[in-house]
Amino acid sequence: MSRTRWRLGLGATAFLVAAGLVPAPAHAEDVTDYAITVDPAARGAKIDDTMYGVFFEDINRAADGGLYAELVQNRSFEYSTADNSSYTPLTSWTVSGTGQVVNDDGRLDERNRNYLSLGAGSSVTNAGYNTGIHVDEGKKYDFSVWARADAGTSLTVSLQDAEGTLAAARGVTVTKSGWAQYKATFTATRTSSDGRLTVASSAAAALDMVSLFPRDTYRGEPNGLRKDLAEKIAALQPGFVRFPGGCLVNTGSMEDYSAASDWQRRRSYQWKDTIGPVEQRATNANVWGYNQSYGLGYYEYFRLSEDIGAMPLPVVPALVTGCGQNKAVVDEALLKRHIQDTLDLIEFANGPASSTWGKVRAKMGHAKPFHLTHIEVGNEENLPNEFFARFKEFRAAIQAKYPDIQVISNSGPDDSGTTFDTAWQLNKDAKVDMVDEHYYNSPQWFLQNNDRYDSYDRSGPKVFLGEYASQGNTFKNGLTEAAFMTGLERNADVVKLASYAPLFANEDYVQWRPDLIWFNNHASWNSANYEVQKLFMTNVGDRVVPSTATGTPSLLAPITGAVGLSTWATTAAYDDVRVTGADGNTLLTDDFSGDASQWTHTGGGSWSVQDGQYVQTDVAAENTMVSAGDPSWHDYDLKAKATKKAGKEGFLVAFGVKDTGNYYWWNIGGWNNTQTAVEQAVDGGKSTLISKAGSVETGRTYDIDVKVRGRQVTLYLDGQEWGSFTDDKPAEPFRQVVTHDKKTGDLIVKVVNAQKGAARTAIDLGGAKVASRARVTTLAAGPDAVNSETSTAVAPVRSTFDGVAGKFSYTFPANSITFLRIRQR
Repeated sequence: MSRTRWRLGLGATAFLVAAGLVPAPAHAEDVTDYAITVDPAARGAKIDDTMYGVFFEDINRAADGGLYAELVQNRSFEYSTADNSSYTPLTSWTVSGTGQVVNDDGRLDERNRNYLSLGAGSSVTNAGYNTGIHVDEGKKYDFSVWARADAGTSLTVSLQDAEGTLAAARGVTVTKSGWAQYKATFTATRTSSDGRLTVASSAAAALDMVSLFPRDTYRGEPNGLRKDLAEKIAALQPGFVRFPGGCLVNTGSMEDYSAASDWQRRRSYQWKDTIGPVEQRATNANVWGYNQSYGLGYYEYFRLSEDIGAMPLPVVPALVTGCGQNKAVVDEALLKRHIQDTLDLIEFANGPASSTWGKVRAKMGHAKPFHLTHIEVGNEENLPNEFFARFKEFRAAIQAKYPDIQVISNSGPDDSGTTFDTAWQLNKDAKVDMVDEHYYNSPQWFLQNNDRYDSYDRSGPKVFLGEYASQGNTFKNGLTEAAFMTGLERNADVVKLASYAPLFANEDYVQWRPDLIWFNNHASWNSANYEVQKLFMTNVGDRVVPSTATGTPSLLAPITGAVGLSTWATTAAYDDVRVTGADGNTLLTDDFSGDASQWTHTGGGSWSVQDGQYVQTDVAAENTMVSAGDPSWHDYDLKAKATKKAGKEGFLVAFGVKDTGNYYWWNIGGWNNTQTAVEQAVDGGKSTLISKAGSVETGRTYDIDVKVRGRQVTLYLDGQEWGSFTDDKPAEPFRQVVTHDKKTGDLIVKVVNAQKGAARTAIDLGGAKVASRARVTTLAAGPDAVNSETSTAVAPVRSTFDGVAGKFSYTFPANSITFLRIRQR
């Protein structure tokens, strides 16, 4: 690359440094020179308005206790051990006096099975989510309850915390013997995040659907959304909303919620369960370990999409489970029912108010159609052939009745491998419109794979990148995702839709990290990744302007590192470990006839020498790594014998071990003993380099041989070559893309500098006539910076730069993302 030293004027970087907003380069060697050349006469890919969107799945309490504004937890007493082994129908409730949850013919609705029978003079108190029910002084809160009392009763409803009352108590007179809904309104007199809601009854009464909503929901809608969380979604200006999952869609039973299924409580997410009056909606277990009330259902998802100007993109089950369940349902009648349900869903969204399902939508308050254009069938199925056979039946039925609807398929849960390759071939052969790819990889992977879509077939199916993230919420993660996103935009003719995942996490109920937006019962905050997504999503442009950039000088050194042994939820024995250099010299040999003093235990589990073998005996322990040798070793052969004793998986043989977060390992019989793969760990985040189906037999001894030569690795199992790979893709830290905004006429120069030094850059706009002043937005922070409830370390800084010309220079700060909006004359 060019090492020319460019003359720099007092530009945006100098201004920001002077203002103390970004760090100045400490030494000349902290600056690398680059060049960006733009070709405004060339025509790049058109970028659709729907390029970037959001994916909502009820994980990490994203719905109940999150976006759904209901403040009462377990409002219908439906919690069950089917949801979580620790649950009871009174989870989150405390009864004073006498009271029990009943499931009998006296219930409120057939699909709302449980209710509370409360004794005379008794009360029941709800603890809400997180630390309790949050209320703000002066704000109004709407209480409602369905109640039945044969002799009538008086209910006293109160809000309080440990310090006293939070609002004046309200009295409710229950006068009817049958079920009826009763309402009251509170005005909070203090702010508290520890509130409790109590309902006391003077006489015996039956209660159900005990509810408390803030009056101030998003857009003031009843049964509405938590305002601050919905506003954060809207601020992204997403082009689409993918919902409701995710693993919610393709796990559990495919049966309905009825007497015929014995009221099956572990079902896939089925849209008809989630519409109509909330007291008549079904309940269901959530695969992530809690209950779904379905107060937030399909109608609310469609309304949210409409409210924020986004395209709705629902996902329906394909009758093949995934997410570790991996079973194909063989039931032709059930398949036909789900296909009909999907056709009914399209009618619910788009049909006239006079149609069967359009009438249901209209009755819920929305006479006009929702303008559904895309629907996805299935999610991350690991059985591509079984999935695709069913997908084709769905697609045929949809296209026959609704030919304008785009039907989206998928390519499984990973970015590569046998399932991925098989699924993509099936999709290509069938000329599928669009294929959904998902991957969660290390920051290193995202830097290395900016060119992933450069070589995709332009005439084949388009790509929907429905779920992706780089395994962390630090600014380093955001930087590497941004570097990757420049490649998505450059390939906007192939990548038509993209959404980060997951969207939400309640900090007290986390099943998955990283997440875009974090919250508790009283506050919410944007992750560093959110700020990156927002910067891209609000500065997309309409068309790519072709451009090129020089790269970062680098020499790819050989793979270096020590060796290691490990297990994952498995007990195993290792023997006859030998490491030999390429020159034939022995670097390490251990037959465990003595002790294990050559090995350092850095992981979990319990290791000991037993009968001349090195044995890990904790069957529950994960990542039990022991390592030996010199981190500077390179070009060697690693041989070992391994025997599985018991457990879920096989064994892990590591090479190139630098420390506990940086290594390669051959994962033989991983993923519940279904796959064998090589994974690379960089700073703790793992990526899969090569993967094949495979399993390990208990009690059988395997001969393992790993040959490391430069950056090429060849692996042998029982003397047969299993596979090989070359890890030679540079993790390029300097990435850019240029787009044109038709509305404003701006050229948007988007540059990511994901390294510790500044990037001094000569920019050639290819003869474009431009104004001298650019509007600049910069995200710059330390690579480990994290946003929290109390600290916003990563936030955009806006400035102007007056040195723009046909050719000009600009220094992009270390660890930064910079967008230059340059007005064309």
